[in-house]
Amino acid sequence: MSQFIASPATTLSGDLKVPGDKSISHRSIMLGSLANGITKISGFLEGEDALSTLKAFQAMGVKIERDGDNVTIHGVGINGLKKPEKALDLGNSGTSMRLMSGILAAQAFDCELIGDESLSKRPMGRVIDPLTLMGAVISSVDGKPPLKITGGQTLKGIHYDLPIASAQVKSCILLAGLYAQGQTCISEPATTRDHTERMLKGLGYEVRVNHNQICLTGASALTATQIQVPSDISSAAFFMVAACIAPQADVTLLGVNINPTRTGVINILQLMGANLTLSNQREIGGELLADIRVVSSKLKGIDIPQALVPLAIDEFPAVFIAASCARGETVLTGASELRVKESDRIQVMADGLSILGIENQVLDDGIKIQGGEFKRPTAIIESDHDHRISMAFAIASLRCEYPITINGVDNVMTSFPNFVELANSAGMRIVEV
Repeated sequence: MSQFIASPATTLSGDLKVPGDKSISHRSIMLGSLANGITKISGFLEGEDALSTLKAFQAMGVKIERDGDNVTIHGVGINGLKKPEKALDLGNSGTSMRLMSGILAAQAFDCELIGDESLSKRPMGRVIDPLTLMGAVISSVDGKPPLKITGGQTLKGIHYDLPIASAQVKSCILLAGLYAQGQTCISEPATTRDHTERMLKGLGYEVRVNHNQICLTGASALTATQIQVPSDISSAAFFMVAACIAPQADVTLLGVNINPTRTGVINILQLMGANLTLSNQREIGGELLADIRVVSSKLKGIDIPQALVPLAIDEFPAVFIAASCARGETVLTGASELRVKESDRIQVMADGLSILGIENQVLDDGIKIQGGEFKRPTAIIESDHDHRISMAFAIASLRCEYPITINGVDNVMTSFPNFVELANSAGMRIVEV
């Protein structure tokens, strides 16, 4: 089992370029494979999760060439996928499994989706249920992987009200809707990331968005294009928080995706008093980018607005570290989705914060965190093999007077393979053993 040993550091500086957006990288492989023609991708995230998606489509007969973060996809068209020779192993990637279920539910062939121990515990009923309403045949044990999908089904469009705000469920249904007879419409209770809708439009597919309802009609084609993947705001969030809490910090994060459905972490940190500014805003390939400068800040505890929760759902482990270094209490509610991520992120973060001496109270759908000091003489944190928890506690070393040992950091490779290298280049002191 791999570990981070994060030694005390007080200074953080530099212009940093974090890896490509994970959500966009996944979707670029999926939609590029289903398009007619050659799609060229730059800035692709070379993390294990996105590579799981890439390998799965290669296994279904798509020719995909990769040179570092440049990827060329020879699309096979909407109906061109072939039966894989064996089960598709998606590793730790819940995004891959949920989104691909929508595509594979409509294929002529049977297939099976499997994953690692963590993914095998994650709930898939939330995509199985709407897909079944569309006519899919999917079997599982208690709604969890592995998923066995029976091919040869005729899908029909549905009007579906999402019971919870989830971009993965929304995207799964939209992707199934590409193959469905008639119109597929989804109504979401709160705004979620809209990368699928944007990329479908970029590939020439008509998607109709009216307030909280997204609709498309099946049986159209996707046309290949060029896709530039911006830097992932979820990865950048660790350095935003790191710069806020470091005693001496001045960091600029270059070319970060600031899609308005993803900027909850920026809004939350600004409400907490972060000295954070955006510059050089531009649009590339339908996605908004900016450079984000953050300097040392005096943070204050807040009640996090529930409207921001789905816009920052992946960034909360980092936000919890910010709350621990803030003056006063931070309260998060309406975030039960955090309990079914790669780990129960509420409980695992709470356990780690308690080890660091930070008072907290776990709620059914959130947490209360009392800002304070990391004051235990030694700290060994269990990340539950969750990449975002591993990185969150690593940046806490900027406010510690002792090393922090974090166990189970192997899955950092899924989203941020050069995290340690980049962090150390900015002034941190992290060793992986």
